[in-house]
Amino acid sequence: MYIVNRKLPDEGWDDFTIELLMQELAAMDSNNFPGNCGVGERESRIFSGMVARRHFRLGHGIGRSGDIAAIQPKAAGSSIINKLTNSLALDAIKIAGVQSVASCFLVPMATGMSLVLCMLTLRHKRPDAHYVLWPRIDQKSCIKSIITAGFVPVIIENKLEGDELRTDVEEIERRMVELGPENVICVMSTTSCFAPRVPDRLEEIACLCKKYSVPHLVNNAYGLQSTKCTHLLQQANKVGRVDAIVQSTDKNFMVPVGGSIIAGFDKTFVEEISQNYPGRASASPSVDLLITLLSMGSSGLKKLLKERKEMYSYLSEELRKCATRNGETFLDIKHNPISLAMSLTPREDGQSITDVGSMLFTRFVSGTRVVAQLGKETNVNGIKFMNFGAHSNNYPCSYLTAAAAIGVNKSEIDSFINRLDKVLTKWKRSPTLNPVSLLSALKEEQRENEDTENKIFQEAGFLESQNSCDGICEARNPLPLDDDFDS
Repeated sequence: MYIVNRKLPDEGWDDFTIELLMQELAAMDSNNFPGNCGVGERESRIFSGMVARRHFRLGHGIGRSGDIAAIQPKAAGSSIINKLTNSLALDAIKIAGVQSVASCFLVPMATGMSLVLCMLTLRHKRPDAHYVLWPRIDQKSCIKSIITAGFVPVIIENKLEGDELRTDVEEIERRMVELGPENVICVMSTTSCFAPRVPDRLEEIACLCKKYSVPHLVNNAYGLQSTKCTHLLQQANKVGRVDAIVQSTDKNFMVPVGGSIIAGFDKTFVEEISQNYPGRASASPSVDLLITLLSMGSSGLKKLLKERKEMYSYLSEELRKCATRNGETFLDIKHNPISLAMSLTPREDGQSITDVGSMLFTRFVSGTRVVAQLGKETNVNGIKFMNFGAHSNNYPCSYLTAAAAIGVNKSEIDSFINRLDKVLTKWKRSPTLNPVSLLSALKEEQRENEDTENKIFQEAGFLESQNSCDGICEARNPLPLDDDFDS
């Protein structure tokens, strides 16, 4: 019934039922017909049995050479998967809070390249436009998407309001008028981002875009998991102009990296974007998302969204306590519904603050960002940024960020806070270390935690002896490089 109506089931399906559906759909592709005689140049022949099983024997991909959303006559099953996945994704977006969205499609590219596809589609409508107005967000994929699409980024620096970095709407309008609206391909705004930046003022940007007839492209990479971000999108479309929204599948729906959903409030324009994709495409992201959404069901998705919001409140409170215990400041960034931050005070001996990030990483803490205000200049595709990673040339303090993303649980947050406390205590009291003594200190800390690590690996079935643990732990604990802030 739900498949006929192209809606998520109320309750998630069990794995057996989903596997049965996938096998039935795979049987509809010509490469799986008994006695099929394929004499074309691409007949979905798969050499490896393991690869065939991994893909449910679906090898034709999605779309045709002229349209990623088109039906393939010899791949009816794959075509149904494509259509059904897009329909369920649309329903999921509406459940998340963007009720007015008219259409969407899944593209087997991550967020950056999907933004490129949207901008290249806008080029057909505005062939003389060259500029993209871009409120600064320090993730390389964003700036690279503009450069790759062949446009000139016009960087709009953020304004510091309290501890938050917020959109300078007045500067956007000033540059729009200065360059001429007809010369601006679009404004690329952002919802989800790591603190202390907060989601852009989408409603005000949408009003400007409507006033000056300039397209508005929204980078909503992991914003579907936040009701605040989806509300901003809904309201922006209501009061102004929003042409396309791009969101990642892995960040919002917990599937492997490789896909994104391009959505919009104008069905015709969304179809134009899909028709602009050259050639067929991999069906893997569509299969992953279809299976996941059927497994979640609408009740499962709603539960995850609710739990994420609760975990955000819990992480906020625990990080605030941790900051206080260690003589730091919990930054007041109330407009960011996913990411949080606390200050990091430099040591008097000049030891790099980024060592905190390395120490956390070697203790199996991933996802945190340590941003030091060093006045360092970074070149990204020929464009120079000061203090890249901070979303600002001169944020008042160095800081550490952490996020409460979909799927995070209380146990992870407790472990993170416990390890952060230990790292900050050790870092604040440690003398300056040269590389050799730093490595010795890390090995000493590794030995202190060895019993816990052994237990974790043994429970996971990875270890048979103490000796094997030593090798694994050493391999897993290199000295990491500083985060380059790629998305």
